[in-house]
Amino acid sequence: MVQSKAPDVASYLAELPEHRREALTGLRELCLRELPGFTEVMSYGMPTYERDGTAEVAFAGQKQYISFYLLRADVRAAFADRLAGQDMGKGCLRFRKEPDYELVRDLLRAIASGGGAP
Repeated sequence: MVQSKAPDVASYLAELPEHRREALTGLRELCLRELPGFTEVMSYGMPTYERDGTAEVAFAGQKQYISFYLLRADVRAAFADRLAGQDMGKGCLRFRKEPDYELVRDLLRAIASGGGAP
C-alpha cells in the first residue's frame, strides 16, 4: 500500500482491500485493548500507538504482507527467542498471511508494562 493520507485509523482501515482489512482491524483491536493509556494516531501514513508522545508500535498493510513495527528495542531483545523464527527486519515484523495474534498480544503486553518478556 502506498503511504496513506487517511486522517484517522478508521479511515485508514476503510481504504484497505477487503482481504487486509480484517487482519488489520484485529491488530487495531489488540492494540486498543492491550495498550491502555496509549494514544492512537496516524503517523507516517499508518496507525501508530504513542505513550507520552513517543511512538512505540505501528502497523501497516503492504502489498505482499502486513507490517507490525515494534519500535522498542528492549522488547525486541527480550523476545529474541520468539522472534528468531519470524520474518523480521530491524524493527518490522512481517506477516505474509494472518498475523500471529498471540505473539503480537504478548509483545503488546510487554510494551504496556514497560519492559521485557513476561
